[in-house]
Amino acid sequence: MSQETVIENSQTESLRKMLTEAGYSQQAIRYYIEKPYMGSIPDAELKSEMTGTCGDTMGVFVKMNNGTIADAKYEVLGCAGAVSAAMAAVDLIKGRSLEYARALNDGDIFKVLEEIPVKKHHCIQLAVKTLHKAIDEYNNGSS
Repeated sequence: MSQETVIENSQTESLRKMLTEAGYSQQAIRYYIEKPYMGSIPDAELKSEMTGTCGDTMGVFVKMNNGTIADAKYEVLGCAGAVSAAMAAVDLIKGRSLEYARALNDGDIFKVLEEIPVKKHHCIQLAVKTLHKAIDEYNNGSS
């Protein structure tokens, strides 16, 4: 194992410990560390951006295929709560219809995350509102 790998593993474990002590579940921490759906989709049919009351900013990108969400990604400039909420949202909507995604609510994401600090619940709201905004703009022909 290289010295860089040892340092990286040590940093990841330190981050895991800090986030656990802050009140994040292992699932939320995994989303934050791995960031499986972070990025943009250049040819996305749906896209939108929002800034939350805390200053965190999210952009969402959704690619459709025959009425189904084929891919989705978020760009997040924010905290661990914002990143984990956005990643959980994608897990919930991939392979689903826009109607299903539009019905997504804060509680759905919280169930996937299992636990995040109470002061970070607004991050879940931001992930949901950003997604809903993209869907509404698409449905109104302004995306």
